[in-house]
Amino acid sequence: MVAKKPRNRRGTGQPRAGAGGQPVRQASAGTASAGTAQLTAPPVTDAKAAYPGQRFGLPERGPGSVASMPRRMLALLIDWLLSMLIAYWLTHSQFWTIAVFAVEVWVLTATTGFTVGKRLVGIRTVRADGGLVGFGWALLRTAILLTVVPPLLADRDLRGLHDRASDTIVIRV
Repeated sequence: MVAKKPRNRRGTGQPRAGAGGQPVRQASAGTASAGTAQLTAPPVTDAKAAYPGQRFGLPERGPGSVASMPRRMLALLIDWLLSMLIAYWLTHSQFWTIAVFAVEVWVLTATTGFTVGKRLVGIRTVRADGGLVGFGWALLRTAILLTVVPPLLADRDLRGLHDRASDTIVIRV
């Protein structure tokens, strides 16, 4: 059996020559998975990313870019206040606030990527590959989030320890 030679756009097996007669490498077309249409910048693999999210191929600004810390904190505050209201309404005590908060964050993050607060401020949690978080990873993420300190330890992509452990990233919608 004879192996076929790969063909370029011109229909020949010969690679194009660039400056100095060297062959030009062509970029691979569409390697992103479904649901990652917002990924527009080329991924950077070295440690010198110019902006948060560039390593993941996220844009610098606008929809699909990494959510800022003030937006994330505002969403957290909204979710906490809503949890306090629900806990007080159900039990006439604020003792259950953390349980209500944990269930809200776990279920809504697993099923939609949004919590009520995230929806209101226009951000969403997704897996690094662009998919939904799922119940297992959302449970791990929520458990680490409840310890308070790890979310404050963010890397250059604004991912806290809870995001890195569950391979998630919070983006703007």
